[in-house]
Amino acid sequence: MAQLQAAHPNKTVEVWAFDEHRLGLKPIIKRVWTPVGQRPQAVVHPRYQWLYLYGFVHPESGRTEWWILPRVNVECLAMALADFAQQTSAGKDKHIVLLLDGAGWHTSSRLSVPEGVQLEFLPAYSPQLQPAERLWQLTDQPLANRAFRDLGELEEVLAQRCRVVSEQQEVVRGLTDYSWWPKTNREKEV
Repeated sequence: MAQLQAAHPNKTVEVWAFDEHRLGLKPIIKRVWTPVGQRPQAVVHPRYQWLYLYGFVHPESGRTEWWILPRVNVECLAMALADFAQQTSAGKDKHIVLLLDGAGWHTSSRLSVPEGVQLEFLPAYSPQLQPAERLWQLTDQPLANRAFRDLGELEEVLAQRCRVVSEQQEVVRGLTDYSWWPKTNREKEV
């Protein structure tokens, strides 16, 4: 972190993580507790229609930013990055390093990256290093073992859940702030 701050001495520097999560009308089935002798029931009606949750997380503070989009591609990512830069005030006075995986639309030469945002890529096949991967266990909770009429109903529930998770900064921080994650605003943990 000291190197980043030295490279940008007059700017605030933050390190965020980003990932996408595919959700749809194919239900998420999870185990549930039931009384002894009773079988749990989950109503399912699998259909193969999808939407994508774009999640940005600042592990050090637990802040999150969310977008629900119809697909993953260069255009959607560019739109999400531009809005993310605006929401976080990235630009001339604030530099954001964004950790993400090496998906093709992340590394495309056609991707327009806003001023103040620097993309850093994880090594291949290393999702365990991606803090944003841990967000999905929080966002999936109200979706598990449910069947939705259509993508609109799923999107409403998902949007509400994202608002709830955004308010749970300590929970998010506890899941995503790995011991090796760069520390800026607080002393490094021993």
